[in-house]
Formats: sequence, structure tokens, C-alpha cells
Amino acid sequence: MMNKLFFILIGLGITISTFSQNSFKYGLEIQGYPTGIIAGITTDYELSNQLLGHARAGYNLVRHRDLGVHEDERGGGFGGTLGLRYYFSQLYDEWFLEARSDLWFNKITWKDRISQINQTTGKTDVTVLQPTLMGGYTFEVGSLYICPTLAFGYEINIKTKGSDVGEGPILLLGVLLNI
Repeated sequence: MMNKLFFILIGLGITISTFSQNSFKYGLEIQGYPTGIIAGITTDYELSNQLLGHARAGYNLVRHRDLGVHEDERGGGFGGTLGLRYYFSQLYDEWFLEARSDLWFNKITWKDRISQINQTTGKTDVTVLQPTLMGGYTFEVGSLYICPTLAFGYEINIKTKGSDVGEGPILLLGVLLNI
């Protein structure tokens, strides 16, 4: 299901871009946080000379270790991001803020009482809503835009099938590359 959605989003972005070459930019984004890594492809749509609409399709690799509900939580899943980015001077020029929200469809494998005779394991399917506020700075190198970012948000498990797993505040350090 998520693989189909991922390819539909890519196809939709490519199709739309053929009709409006000057309004779209494409790129890659990676964010690391203490318990995982998010990587994805992005598209930005110019709404004004200071405002962009942002979308990302990606994968969230989760390694909560013992920082979640269980002694070991790991897994991941596909998902995406929608956001609005505001540049303080003009598009792709220096400082920006972005309000965004991610939706991830994660599959988590967990363990408790590890290496004990009564060790327990389980699997949880969880849908995570992650509203985030992100700031960054844009460097232009030729036709490439490089944007280091820092984001703070909150992971909210909105649908859980299986045992509860970790959620809560999240701090992300990342980089966005746009062409």
C-alpha cells in the first residue's frame, strides 16, 4: 500500500512539474534524531517571493532502543511531509522557518526482559503524526541549494495496532539539498 502511494506521489510531482517548470524545485532531505533517521525526496512549490509549499515522501528508520515503552524498539515505515516555509528576505536566500507535519506508517518490533528466560517480543503497527517547527539557512553553490536545518516537534501515535510504543518530543538535525 505505502509503496504504491510513494510512487504515485513521485509520478504526480513529475507530471505537475512538466506544466510549471519555474515554480517547482526538487531535492533530497535527510534528518537524524536521537532514535532514528528520516530520508526522503522533496518538492517545493513557490507560492510567493518569500513562501514555499513543501512536500516530502520518505522512510523513517526507527531505533528507540530502551527510550520507548519497551526495552528495545526498532523498525520503520514510509510516510510523508507537508509544510509551509517562510524565507525572511526572498526565496532561497539565507534564513527560513517552516511549519510542517509528517505522517508515518511504522512497523515496530519490540522486546522486553531481554536475555531472560521469560523474554517477550511483539510487533506493533503505528501511525505517527509529527507536527514540527523547523529553521534553517540556505547556501547557494552553483545551481544547488544546501540547507542545514534544526527542527523541534512532537511524535503522536494516533493509531496503534499492538502494544504501545514510544512517542513524545523530537529534535531533528538535518540537511536539505535542492536543485
